[in-house]
Amino acid sequence: MAAKVALFGGSFNPPGTHHRAVAQALASHFDRVLVILCGPRPDKPATYEIEPYHRAALADINFRGLPKVEVDHFDLEQNSFTPNDTYESRYRGLGELWHVISSDLCKDGARRESPIHLCWTRGPELWSELNFCVMNRHGRELHPDDLPPHHMVIDLPPELSGPSSELRQKIFLHEDYQGWVTPEVQAYIERYGLYRGRLPSRRTRWQPGQAGQPRLLIFADEANPRAMEFAASYRRWEHQEDPTAILVLGGDGTMLAAIRQHWRRRIPFIGLNQGHLGFLLNDDSMFSPETLPATDCIIRLMPMLFIETEGPDGTRQTDLAFNDAWVERSTSQSAWLEVEVNGQIRIPKLVADGALVCTAAGSTAYARSMGVSPMPADAPGWTLAGSNVMNPPGWKSALLAPESVVAIRSIGGEKRPVEAYVGGRLLGQAIEFSARQSRIATVELVFAAQRDMAEKIAMIQFPPVQDGV
Repeated sequence: MAAKVALFGGSFNPPGTHHRAVAQALASHFDRVLVILCGPRPDKPATYEIEPYHRAALADINFRGLPKVEVDHFDLEQNSFTPNDTYESRYRGLGELWHVISSDLCKDGARRESPIHLCWTRGPELWSELNFCVMNRHGRELHPDDLPPHHMVIDLPPELSGPSSELRQKIFLHEDYQGWVTPEVQAYIERYGLYRGRLPSRRTRWQPGQAGQPRLLIFADEANPRAMEFAASYRRWEHQEDPTAILVLGGDGTMLAAIRQHWRRRIPFIGLNQGHLGFLLNDDSMFSPETLPATDCIIRLMPMLFIETEGPDGTRQTDLAFNDAWVERSTSQSAWLEVEVNGQIRIPKLVADGALVCTAAGSTAYARSMGVSPMPADAPGWTLAGSNVMNPPGWKSALLAPESVVAIRSIGGEKRPVEAYVGGRLLGQAIEFSARQSRIATVELVFAAQRDMAEKIAMIQFPPVQDGV
């Protein structure tokens, strides 16, 4: 028997406790609940009010922990809007699809004058063909004759909060909105000052215990004895099921592994360096198990890169990179690459060992060995760099605007194949590699206020003068 799948679409801007209650109600009737965030919509200007990565984070926070419930960010990542009439073609492979709608959309359905008939593309046809799950608020009158031919009705409890538009108004006017959202959603909104009518900052002050005792998910390098020793000292704060932060013990590689595994938890990463360079982590002297709750910290909201590759057989893969991603020659022959930026070919033939893209965080890693200058932590841009470039002579790197899209194509044929890597992981041979900043994926990195990431970068950019020089 095919799985019953509920398609729960909306802007969720912001997601409220009423949205979570609807998802919980759906989960008791369906095998799978897909929460689908819409992309930008001209008919809903509020979808442009905050950056899509904030909307994505809020949705992940709001619906996490609910069995059978998943959040789909496809439209946000692609900066697109998928109307209901095309849901069937996208999701048909998942099972028996049911479209979740409010009972308001059924009004005057008996006269074929419902909002679905009048406003949806192919509305009358969809009304007759699709399965609809009608969510009926308490106290709303729902006439049976107004319902679609294929329907089920779920009655919602009476204590639900109001619509997102009213919630946004409350936040904007600094009115009390406790109970309208979960405490975790409220903490994120307050952390970045969302829906206040101003541009939110990617940098904010924070204390691990400001909302109560810290609850840690401990991610330690098991091959590092010192990291495991530190992990034991922090067990008092460990709370693996519902953490408020992730404590990473190891080196930069450990942090990258933790980010890859846990970024969609949408909670801050606190790194304590037990490795070598530890650029993404704090010196372990900055924190202690005793002082952790009240430690004055800075959170930096860091972007990730969205990577897409195409293999020789036409297979396409997508992935996310926090630090960097690159293509490099897979034989002794140098790579021949065509480099395109924002639809315009900038380097018709790059002859090099390879090419790399990196974020500001990644500019201190592999890119640095290619001659890339470390970028300030607050820099919104990212970097494209060449490795051992022979042609064009003297070219090393280019600084890219946040909205830039890079496409790198292999033009060396079978004689000069290249392989693609994301964060050091091999994806396989690639004939095309494209990159841009992700619209939905970000990471909150925590640094002690007295030695923030900006200071770490400054120490690289301005190394200390040696005695006697």
